[in-house]
Amino acid sequence: MEQITKDMSIGQVLLVDPETAPIMMEYGMHCMGCPFSQMESLAAGCLAHGTDPDELVDKLNAFLASKV
Repeated sequence: MEQITKDMSIGQVLLVDPETAPIMMEYGMHCMGCPFSQMESLAAGCLAHGTDPDELVDKLNAFLASKV
């Protein structure tokens, strides 16, 4: 299982598992299809939306681990 890090772009996370989209949307990242999703890191996205990147990464990794 690939681990998600806060340095990964939103697009990279979606490539790991598209089912992570609803979790990222909970954290204000509704721009899954916008060009910035391919460049912007999870940390930068969380900063822009006033959310905690470590909390998001933990939640994403827990979700992926639950699928194994």
